[in-house]
Amino acid sequence: MEQALSPHGAPWAATRARMVEMAAGDVKWRDGKAAVYVFNAGEDVERVQKEAYALFASENGLGPAAFPSLARMEREVVAAGLALLHGPEGAAGSMTSGGTDSILMAVKAARDYARKVRGRQGPLNLVLPHSAHPAFDKACLVMEIEVRRTPLKDFLADPQAIEAAVDDATIMIVGSAPCFPFGLIDPIEALGALALRRDLWLHVDACVGGYIAPFVRMNGGDVPPFDFEVPGVRSMSADLHKYGYCAKGASTVFFRSEDLKKHMIFQVGDWPAGPMTTPTLAGTRPGGAIAAAWAVMQVLGVDGYRAKHGEVTRAREIIEAGVRARGFSVVGAPRLGILAFTREDVDCLAILGKLYERGWVTSAITRPRGLHLMLSPVHLTVADRYLDDLDWATQAARGQSGTGADVGYAR
Repeated sequence: MEQALSPHGAPWAATRARMVEMAAGDVKWRDGKAAVYVFNAGEDVERVQKEAYALFASENGLGPAAFPSLARMEREVVAAGLALLHGPEGAAGSMTSGGTDSILMAVKAARDYARKVRGRQGPLNLVLPHSAHPAFDKACLVMEIEVRRTPLKDFLADPQAIEAAVDDATIMIVGSAPCFPFGLIDPIEALGALALRRDLWLHVDACVGGYIAPFVRMNGGDVPPFDFEVPGVRSMSADLHKYGYCAKGASTVFFRSEDLKKHMIFQVGDWPAGPMTTPTLAGTRPGGAIAAAWAVMQVLGVDGYRAKHGEVTRAREIIEAGVRARGFSVVGAPRLGILAFTREDVDCLAILGKLYERGWVTSAITRPRGLHLMLSPVHLTVADRYLDDLDWATQAARGQSGTGADVGYAR
C-alpha cells in the first residue's frame, strides 16, 4: 500500500533526499541515454528553464489582467512561432500545455467552424494518414467525430488516398511535419493543393518539427514547404517543450487568421461568477511554463537554435551512417531529428530490450518492426557509444524473440 499523508509533515531536506533516492532508477537522460521523452539541449538551457519557471511558478496565465507579464510573454512567444512558420498578416495563436492540447484545440476549432460557418449538421469525420499522431483520435473521441485513417505511400501521407476518404462531412485533413513514427515530412504542398481544391481545413501537425525545421533549413538542410507558406494550411501545432527546448508543458497552436482562431475559444456566461472566457481547454495555466518558454527563446535566439539543431542533425547523420553500415535499413529519408531503422535478420524489439540493459531508453516502431530515436544535441557526444552498444545488443539479440518492450511515448 502507498504511504498515507504524513500527520505532521517532514523537513524539506529529508524530503528532497528521498526524491533524489527515488529518481536513482530513472533513465540517465543527462548522460544522453534517453532518445524519447526528454529533449536535452545541455545544462545551459536546463538552467534557464528552471530559473525562469521558478520565477513565475505561482503565477496563473488564466488572469492576464492580474499578470500582464505573462500575457506579454505569451504574445511574444506566439509571435516568434508565427514568424518562424511563415504566418501571414493576421495569423493568430495561443500557448497550450502540450501537443495533444494543441491538436484538440485545432480539431475543436475546425468542428465549430464546420457547424457555425459551413452549416454542417449530423455526423462529422476527420481524415488523416495512418502515421498521424493518436492525439487526433483522442480529440475525436471527446467530440464524437469519426476518424478515417488512410494508407501510406512510401511511409508518407498519400494525397490521393486522403481525397478518396473525404466527403461533405469532413471537418479536417491532416499532414505531419514530421510524423513521429518515421520522422518524415508528409507532402504538405500536395495536401495544401487538395485542401484548396476541395475547400478543406488542412492541419499540419508540426508538434515535433515546428521548432527545428526552420532552423535546419537556415543551416542549409533540404526541408520542403510545410507551414503557412503553403496556402492551403489553416492551422498548425508546434511543441515548445520538444525542439523549442522549453520546459514542459508548453506548446503552441496557430491559425491562418483570427477569424479561424475564434472558433477555438470557450465562452461561458450563465453561472453565478459572471462571464468566463478561456483561450484553450485549460482554466489555470501554469505561469512557469509560459515564462520558461519565453526565457529560453530569448536566450537562444536564432543563432542559438541554429547551433543546437546543427548538433541534432549532425548526430542523426552519424548514427544514420552507422546503422546503415551495420546492416540496418533506414526508413525513408529523414531530414530532422528523428531516425527509424529496421532489419529482418534480427528482431528489433529484442535489440531494444538489450539496449535497455545498458541503460538506453529509446523507442520503437511496429510496422515495420524497427528501432526509433528522437535525438537531442547531447546525442552528438554519445553517438559512438550508442553505436558500440547497438553492436553488442544486435549480437546479443540474435535468435531471440521480441521483448514486448514499451514502444509508446507521451505528448
